[in-house]
Amino acid sequence: MFLLAMLLLAQTTEGLTPARLQRIQAALQKEKLDGWLFYDFRRSDPIAYRVLGLDEAGVRSRRWYCLVPARGDPRKLVHAIEPDALERVPGKSTLYTSWRSRDRELGILLRDMRRIAMQVSPRNEIPTVAKVDAGTVELVRSMGPEIVSSAGLVAEVSSTLSPEELQSQARAAELVSADLEAVAAEAARRVHENKPASERELLDFLKARYAQEGLEGSGIVAVDAHAADPHYLPPPSGSALAARGSVLLLDFAAHLGPAGIYADLARVYFLGDKVPEEVSRIAGFVFAARDAALALVQERAGIGKLPTGAEVDGAARAVIVKAGFADRFLHRTGHSIDTHGHGDGVNNDDFETHDVRRHLPDTCFSIEPGIYLAGRFGIRSEIDVCLPGGQVEVRGGAGQTSVPAMVP
Repeated sequence: MFLLAMLLLAQTTEGLTPARLQRIQAALQKEKLDGWLFYDFRRSDPIAYRVLGLDEAGVRSRRWYCLVPARGDPRKLVHAIEPDALERVPGKSTLYTSWRSRDRELGILLRDMRRIAMQVSPRNEIPTVAKVDAGTVELVRSMGPEIVSSAGLVAEVSSTLSPEELQSQARAAELVSADLEAVAAEAARRVHENKPASERELLDFLKARYAQEGLEGSGIVAVDAHAADPHYLPPPSGSALAARGSVLLLDFAAHLGPAGIYADLARVYFLGDKVPEEVSRIAGFVFAARDAALALVQERAGIGKLPTGAEVDGAARAVIVKAGFADRFLHRTGHSIDTHGHGDGVNNDDFETHDVRRHLPDTCFSIEPGIYLAGRFGIRSEIDVCLPGGQVEVRGGAGQTSVPAMVP
């Protein structure tokens, strides 16, 4: 179910480029915001570093503030001890030393700002964006501006992908799809030879394939009861055997090189000659939930109004609720995908969080419903969906329609 890259490295080298500044300011104007205020203390906000193209290396021991206005040059407030903290961001820097001078200069920086965005989230509904502490929010509000969440801006600026990045995701998905089938085939081969592999051995087999293919990533290999743990990872020793009659859940996430966009896919296999009726039945509910979520995305894309993450989650969850397994669907339906496996964009979620951001063209995300029967087995089906130009593409295959019996 997975969740920096060369894109980030390029940003680190270039800082806040004119093109990115223009993109941010266009988004601010569209949202009728006066500015976007970034704040950091000891690398507390990784989003700020990604958006502004800053290098997290070096000494970062003092608070800094960077206001990107809807029009004009950025304004920077940095401590005199670390005057170059924002050197890769254009615009004038002002120094402060004491908290008193900080307050005075911050007030000047915000003087003409009525409505600004910050990395906050009302009720912490989107925790991936909630990076600014309550005290700083209180301080900024005391200086006059209304503060709104930057969640929509973050999705638009950070999660939309270039054609080259979308192509890298497509290639990674092809490789990861083949890796899923190869690992399942290896598990079946070992069972057929009466030498069943452990979960850890299959994970090592996967890592060897990654190395050959130039992929960087991780994977979940889970057998039977372990498959009912959505984030199970085999221990270094003593992991379960993928034996005859086992349900095998595989979930792999990987990307090609530092600049590549992740692929994240999951499938389920049965290591025997006939899939048990209960496994097939539960899998059928999961596959139907996945297909319902995808159908919603396709329908809305067709009319030019992409759904929100919450709506996609609702479409999948309704199927599983109707089947009577509401309490066994333990997680959101999917997550944003970019240069890190769980990206900064829209998550398909109205369960763990309430993500009412609308999906955007040129982004990628997963759809991955699951049903988990504790102590017995779990079923998850994960596909990657990308939206180049607002059109729907399913990457790495359309998703399973049945659980294959792998051992005759």
